[in-house]
Amino acid sequence: MTKRVRAKYKIDRRLGENIWGRPKSPVNKREYGPGEHGQRRRGKLSDYGTQLRAKQKLKGHYGNITEKQFKAIYREAERQKGDTSENLIGLLERRLDAIVYRAKFVPTVFAARQFVNHGHVLVNGRRVTIASYRCKEGDVIELREKSRDLAIVIEAAQSPERDVPDYLEVDHNKMRATFVRTPVLADVPYPVMMEPNLVIEFYSR
Repeated sequence: MTKRVRAKYKIDRRLGENIWGRPKSPVNKREYGPGEHGQRRRGKLSDYGTQLRAKQKLKGHYGNITEKQFKAIYREAERQKGDTSENLIGLLERRLDAIVYRAKFVPTVFAARQFVNHGHVLVNGRRVTIASYRCKEGDVIELREKSRDLAIVIEAAQSPERDVPDYLEVDHNKMRATFVRTPVLADVPYPVMMEPNLVIEFYSR
């Protein structure tokens, strides 16, 4: 288990926002940052600081993506035609762990990564164990039959915390999802405001 997973809610408190929209987030009780200096008044952020925070927030929302991986996704978004910030969101949402999370097969994006790594997920009938696997429109993502009755899966599917976005077609009886289309920023149900345009500015400096 990585340090990021163990300390994931520190991300919320450091940023001062509940980036996964979870009731357990400590931001719901303590809006100030972690540590002995957490209650100090926060100064006004510079342009660089604002861009950095936007990058940390977006990267943090997707769990254990390293800086190297995230920057590589940005580079790919930059090479694609169209709006780079929208391309970035599209590439992030095409990740297999993101789709497993959005489909409400598991309660958190961290659990989604682990679920994929442990071989519980099939893409078009084939087991895929790479969380960063990039799905294509029309791909069918489903849980292995043995995995469908796990308590974590049933609990996530029935949870009222999140709604399934309309770029996925999900059948929770069969634990199957179809990736209908690549979303744009407005389609993604982020619990907080994401600003990918600032992320692009951060990397373009």
